[in-house]
Amino acid sequence: MQQQIHVPREKKYLNLKFEFSAACSGEFKSKGGTMQSELTAKAERIGFVLREYGAEMLQAMVILVVGLVVLQFTMRKLKVFIDKKTKDSSRANTILYIVYILLLVVIITSALITLGFDSRNVFRLIILSALAIIAALLVLRPYLPTLPFKVGNTVKVGALLGKIEATTMVNTRMKTFDGKTVFIPNSKILNDFVINYHFTPTRRIKIDIPIRHVRDILKTKQLMEAIMIEDPRVLLKPARPVVYTLNLTDGCVKMGARCWVNNTKFWLTQCDLLEKFLTRMERENIVLAGRRQAIRVFHETPLQLSGGDDNPGIETQAGPGAEAPSFSAVSDDDEM
Repeated sequence: MQQQIHVPREKKYLNLKFEFSAACSGEFKSKGGTMQSELTAKAERIGFVLREYGAEMLQAMVILVVGLVVLQFTMRKLKVFIDKKTKDSSRANTILYIVYILLLVVIITSALITLGFDSRNVFRLIILSALAIIAALLVLRPYLPTLPFKVGNTVKVGALLGKIEATTMVNTRMKTFDGKTVFIPNSKILNDFVINYHFTPTRRIKIDIPIRHVRDILKTKQLMEAIMIEDPRVLLKPARPVVYTLNLTDGCVKMGARCWVNNTKFWLTQCDLLEKFLTRMERENIVLAGRRQAIRVFHETPLQLSGGDDNPGIETQAGPGAEAPSFSAVSDDDEM
């Protein structure tokens, strides 16, 4: 007859807990051992690669870093040299791109050969890639959007007026005449209107001057034409200097002088001609038309404004239905 042994519930719980803990500990130890072995294998492989190819990898890295530094320095010096030899920015940029690609190919080839790659395969791959890039630049460049100016041109882009200092693939650097440096995105330039003042070698000067008396028309015309002809900067082609009678109003006669000069001399010539016009007209007693205003006074009853014997006064007429005086100013400028 078998004898049953009674085990308390608390002791059973402790035995189960001990068995579960032992199982988890064994599983963790087995996983930890596996991970440790994998890390050890990776470290051994890395150590083997460094022992076998460490020197070559270090030499290739040195060649690549030093080559890129020398490449940047060489390209800066070459850009300065090319800018002195040619004013065509598009041609200069094409030459710089080609030289940059060729030198970069040489640097990458040297680094790969140092690492132990087959030199024949490296040369074939890199030369084919370089030729493909150069051919794409030469063939596709005429069909790509180009900027309508060159470095050194004076242009107006939208509301900005200045001189182009440099252009890149992303933006254009402009120096305005008040000393500001503006970076304009090329996308804005291509989508906005552009006035290039160096597109043609000459430019027309336009100066309008209003005079007071009609009897001075012929005298003023001869005087302005003589001043323009005497100036050596004024050109006879594409048209001779001429003066037009542009407009006639109650207050003035507007005279317009037109002449052609070289683009580089436009601003100074225009300022000098205007100064000569004003100085000579003052000397010849030609009266310029100034701003003139007429005042009309309306009142419901006639008024007599007496100013004494020297000033007999001004009689005003009443406006219909007006309760108080009102004033309106009429200017000759508004009529013109």
